[in-house]
Amino acid sequence: MKAAKIVAWICLLAMTAGLVNAFVNGDFLVDGGTLLENPWGIMSMIDLYVGFTLFSIWIVYREKTMWKTIIWVVTMMIFGFFIGSIYVLKALYESKGDWSVAFHGVQRSVSDGEN
Repeated sequence: MKAAKIVAWICLLAMTAGLVNAFVNGDFLVDGGTLLENPWGIMSMIDLYVGFTLFSIWIVYREKTMWKTIIWVVTMMIFGFFIGSIYVLKALYESKGDWSVAFHGVQRSVSDGEN
């Protein structure tokens, strides 16, 4: 569990540094347009949003409150794995060392029969 927390913190710090650099040194509209003119840029966006969507399935599974689920998923789609890193840290710290709780959530047990 400790190693997972360290990795999640490193990911969050990397995403924070990357976002700060992009906002300070980049032009979202110009750079985004350039990215979307390149077939590999388009493929990178497809890859990102497939990852965001698959990760969001886990969020929907774990969260029991609809409004919290919506906030997490929408922010995931906007801010990407910056939010994903925060969500992983949330799950790890809520679990108090229990991997089952980290994966399934505090209120959901492995044997509750929900799919």
